[in-house]
Amino acid sequence: MKKLLAVFALVASCGLAADWTGYIVDKSCAGKKAMWGNEACAQSCIKRGDPAVFVTADGKIYQITEQAKVTSVAGKKVTITGKMDGDKISVESVKVAD
Repeated sequence: MKKLLAVFALVASCGLAADWTGYIVDKSCAGKKAMWGNEACAQSCIKRGDPAVFVTADGKIYQITEQAKVTSVAGKKVTITGKMDGDKISVESVKVAD
C-alpha cells in the first residue's frame, strides 16, 4: 500500500499539462479588472518592461515563465496550455480564446 501511495504522489507531482482561460495583462494592471482586455495598455506597459502575467476570471494572478510566448497576445483573452507550479505557469502554447 505504501508503494502505491508513493507512486501516486510521484505521478501527481510530475505536473501534467493543462489548459486555462483568462487574460494576458501587464503586472501593474493585473489587479484592475477594468483593464483586462485593454490591448493598447497591456502592450505598452509590457514593451516598457512590465512583466506579462496571466489572470483568471476569478482574479487569480499567475507569473509567466516564457514571456516571449505571450507578448503578442497581450491584453487578449487567451487559452494557455502548460504546466503550473505554485503561482507560475510554464507555457507550452497560447491561443486567442473565443
